[in-house]
Amino acid sequence: MMDEATLPKGYDGTTLSAFQRRGEVIKPVELIEVRGGERMTLLARRIYNQLLANAFGPNMADEGRMFKITMAELRGNNPSSQRVIEALGVLRRTDVTVILTNGDVLSVQLLGPTIRSRCGRYVSYEFHSSLIPILRDSQIFARLEMEILHGFTTKYGMALYEIISKRVRLKHVLFNDFDIDEFRDYLGVPKGALASFGALRVKALEPAVEEVNLLAPFSCRIDVAERLGRKVTRLRVTWWDKTKDELKAQWQAQRERQFDLFEDEKEALTGLDGLSD
Repeated sequence: MMDEATLPKGYDGTTLSAFQRRGEVIKPVELIEVRGGERMTLLARRIYNQLLANAFGPNMADEGRMFKITMAELRGNNPSSQRVIEALGVLRRTDVTVILTNGDVLSVQLLGPTIRSRCGRYVSYEFHSSLIPILRDSQIFARLEMEILHGFTTKYGMALYEIISKRVRLKHVLFNDFDIDEFRDYLGVPKGALASFGALRVKALEPAVEEVNLLAPFSCRIDVAERLGRKVTRLRVTWWDKTKDELKAQWQAQRERQFDLFEDEKEALTGLDGLSD
């Protein structure tokens, strides 16, 4: 839950009355561990978080309300508007299973209608009407950092970051066990893919842990928690806060990576200038 120092005036215990800081996404936990989202690409997952952050506030739970965001914001570092349009289509067509706080199971689309402006600079959107009660009544949320979300190169890493962010502020909780089939769904592993545990570990779990440890303010690991014979049936996700020295080293490494990317872009532009001579 929230520290008293971060409680805004008028906070009534619901997610939508919390204070969302600049560059942050407040995401209801009901929308983090969903099943059926294997069709969602890395870009679609990032864009959905951007749509949540852009719409966040008391009006977010108004049925039929349209929200507006620029195409440039959704593109980020991706120059292709077409990929953004395709990702929005995936979000509109994806049916996910959400476990409500009372234990009920809701099947719902994550996104309702979207409208692209005639000039192509803006996208207007609304959330599916069945999501409104979740948005209105949610009382627990994760705080996600948009800069971290932009750093992920795999959807498995982003999903693991969200799963841990849901729990990391609970100081008395340091690990969580998951049924392996549920965890596959939470990560977005396609049905029938990475069938053996060895393939799952190498292609999904290890890359996800590596990215989270590189980008997040906490570290984590994934271990086998239970076997039935030779078959792995449960996994344990463990996390811990990074030390000040680790955070400092991480910040420095991120600045160096950004500088390297900037230099690469300069070299590419210089090469293009040379071709035009």
